[in-house]
This record gives sequence, C-alpha cells and structure tokens, in this order.
Amino acid sequence: MTVEQRMERFSEAESLGLAATVPIGRIVYSRYALPAVFIVNFKLDGRDPVFRTRKGPMFGAGVAETVVAFEVDRIDEQAHDGWFVTFLGRAKLITSPAEQARLAGLDVDPWAPGERDHFIKIVTEKVIGRRIPHHPDDEAEV
Repeated sequence: MTVEQRMERFSEAESLGLAATVPIGRIVYSRYALPAVFIVNFKLDGRDPVFRTRKGPMFGAGVAETVVAFEVDRIDEQAHDGWFVTFLGRAKLITSPAEQARLAGLDVDPWAPGERDHFIKIVTEKVIGRRIPHHPDDEAEV
C-alpha cells in the first residue's frame, strides 16, 4: 500500500479543529523571488491564522497582500503517523485600530524576542487537511 493510498483527508471543520490545537505554524511566502519559510506562533480567527510581527519581510508580505501558504502539523515519529493542515490565501497587514484591538483579544503573544506589534492575518481561500495514519503492516518483520 502506498502512502497516497493511505492518506486520509479531513473536512475543513476537522482541519480547523486540529489546527487550533497547536501553537506554532510555518508561513511560506516569496522573498527575493525565492520561497521563504518562517516559524511563528499564531491563533486562529475563524478560518484565518493570525500572528504578530515586526517591520521586515513578513510585514512586507502583509502590506503587499501576497499569496502565501501557512502550515501546521503534529507528527509522531515513533508511530510514523501524523497530520498536517495547510491554509492557502493572502497575507494581510491589519491597519484598522478596531480590528487590531479585536485581534489583541486573541492573546497572540509573540514568542520571538523584540517588539512585534503588527498583526498579519492570512485571509484563507482554501484549507487542506491530511493524515498519514500508522499501519502495523509498515513495521518490518524481525
């Protein structure tokens, strides 16, 4: 049985429920015309991941409302199983004081050092969730 045959798909609701259980995600965006990946702590605002940043590349991606991917996962290396959820959409820098105040209520406290007082929201267009479950027949016979 191939990995693709075993892969389970989640509904959007299941995907959002799983994504809400982890505090860390990876934002993937274009920097200097090449893919860039950064780890950020986040919270979900409905179906949209929200994180805080400082002025820099991710801030620029939000200002430009660039297309991004945001991925979260939980992997069990011992059992060889896990799941991932990918959000596809556009990064958006939140500039409205009312929206900033509302998002502050999500308690997205940055783990990274330094001032990170700019909110970036991934305005999600598509949510993809998958699981690779552990199968006992994957274990080599001794």
